[in-house]
Amino acid sequence: MTQKPGTRIQNISLYMIMPVAFLMLTASITHAGYTAFKKTGGPTIEGKWDITVYVSGEVYPSWLEVWLSGSNTFVGRFVGIVGSARPISRINFSEGKMSFTIPPQWEEGKNDLSFEALLQDDSLKGTMLSANGKNYNWTAVRAPSLVRQTQPVWGKPIILFNGNNMEGWHATGDNQWKAENGILRSLHSGSNLLTDATFTDFKLHIEFRYPKESNSGVYLRGRYEVQIEDNEGMQPKNNLLGAIYGFLAPSEMAAKAAGEWQSYDITLVGRMVSVVANGKTVICNQEIPGITGGAINSNEGEPGPLLIQGDHGPVDYRNIIIISAK
Repeated sequence: MTQKPGTRIQNISLYMIMPVAFLMLTASITHAGYTAFKKTGGPTIEGKWDITVYVSGEVYPSWLEVWLSGSNTFVGRFVGIVGSARPISRINFSEGKMSFTIPPQWEEGKNDLSFEALLQDDSLKGTMLSANGKNYNWTAVRAPSLVRQTQPVWGKPIILFNGNNMEGWHATGDNQWKAENGILRSLHSGSNLLTDATFTDFKLHIEFRYPKESNSGVYLRGRYEVQIEDNEGMQPKNNLLGAIYGFLAPSEMAAKAAGEWQSYDITLVGRMVSVVANGKTVICNQEIPGITGGAINSNEGEPGPLLIQGDHGPVDYRNIIIISAK
């Protein structure tokens, strides 16, 4: 109960005082336990981790966040090579050894994913039993905070797509993209498309159009997907249009009907992102926790390209303009 200054509560019986005293004692013990845990001086797995998974000679990104729930239970969330952030109900950690298990999401196979790792020199090194029953090695480093100490000074607008050809862009595989009448087009599912140039902090304007039930996305620095999907009339969620996929839900659903031109105006400074969808601010200066599924890598401290998703259906883009921080 919160009292206003100068007021008094009278005639409180003993049976009313005892539960309050008990709660205060419990809170004190819990806080003391947490403080003691923090003061042990040993290494901790709390925090955000940028993961690299090694699969048949190739490297793929993932991400992990760990925090203490209450006084002694670690919980967290994990982003795999594909998919969205998924919760971890318990993370075991003792004497530098960590382990946890999560159900599959978009992975091939039905087995739970099991992770083991050793914390050493403030980095993680371990193995993962995947949903397909195969074991893969992985390593992790602490993710950078990306906090900016000063406000950005913006440069001049740069047109990323000239409307005539694919200059300044390259595909991740066989290229199904083409320039046609000022429009950057992917007529069917195929490769993703990246800018040759890389960027750190920027303002981006981009316009897009998709047919009914299609799906795409714009990856900021190649690591954080702003979702594009046919979601007109739906309730906003963290995996629908306007969202930072799997992390940040838009405040409202701003999607237009399939076949109409739509727009994003996105500002990214460090981890802080704002998204204006079709003229409506749906995310306002919120922190992106980590990479999203499908990221090019987990090197969050480095500049990265603009990536346009082309493997989820046909989509058109135009008027792609970026203003970088100096």
